[in-house]
Amino acid sequence: MSDETAKDAGTKRILLVDDDAEIIETLRYALESQGYQVSVGRDGNQGLALAEREAPDLVILDMMMPKRSGFLVLEKLRQTHKVPIKVIMVTANEGSRHKAYAEMLGVDDYIRKPFPMDRLIESVKNLIG
Repeated sequence: MSDETAKDAGTKRILLVDDDAEIIETLRYALESQGYQVSVGRDGNQGLALAEREAPDLVILDMMMPKRSGFLVLEKLRQTHKVPIKVIMVTANEGSRHKAYAEMLGVDDYIRKPFPMDRLIESVKNLIG
């Protein structure tokens, strides 16, 4: 099935941008089992390139990553897309300053690690169905 066919069939596409292989595999499995098509970027630059090429319905973005932080990725996504892509930021950072900054940049949800998987799935369903 080509990308166009998948999009026509209503399959929602999620871009997962994180540098932790274990988290990527866990989230990918959980999201694919819910019927989402998942692609993966392992750092901020790769994530941005994939977002441009694939135009996902949702980006799940880690805050702390090599090459380009989640904040810089979010900022760039907000500058380059007329219709904002939905973004969930996940982070192990406890600081409320970071959450406020992410919200100022227009993040759709902000989830602190560790989190129950159903919390993430619920957020994804609320944002893209």
